[in-house]
Amino acid sequence: MLPRCSPRRTVFDVTSSRTPHAVAEAVPAPLAPDEPARLSALFATGLLDSEPEALFDNITGLASTILGTPISLVSLVDADRQWFKSAVGLAVRQTPRDQAFCAHAILRPDQPFIVEDTFTDQRFATNPLVTGAPHIRFYAGVPLVTQDGHALGTLCVIDQEPRQLSPEQ
Repeated sequence: MLPRCSPRRTVFDVTSSRTPHAVAEAVPAPLAPDEPARLSALFATGLLDSEPEALFDNITGLASTILGTPISLVSLVDADRQWFKSAVGLAVRQTPRDQAFCAHAILRPDQPFIVEDTFTDQRFATNPLVTGAPHIRFYAGVPLVTQDGHALGTLCVIDQEPRQLSPEQ
């Protein structure tokens, strides 16, 4: 059993409105080469839109504590959205796939996906999740991969400050 953690508990709501003069656009990730099989594997898990579970909440809490971030998620990427099986520090349960950092992360199922400063990364600098709530400046995600090699989503952490991970993290 994993220990219960108490990371910073600031909760962000990404439903806040954008200014009408500066509508930001995200650079959507391309689809994975195995997208139909990946989606089939995702739906077969039965996890999408399921109830919260303590095991997943303990994992996201631990990730936020170890990495010192206010937000941590277990994200599952379906055809149109990323849905959060577990969320620390974020009030919403999903965001559009075309804005999802995790949609980029699942393209490389064998390695972490890290964006140290979203303002300096052309893929994300104008993303509504960067220019508005939750004001993402740092993202690190590790793909959650099936035994058959399909990346279903990520375990990720997010911060509002640019940063680098230490070797221990």
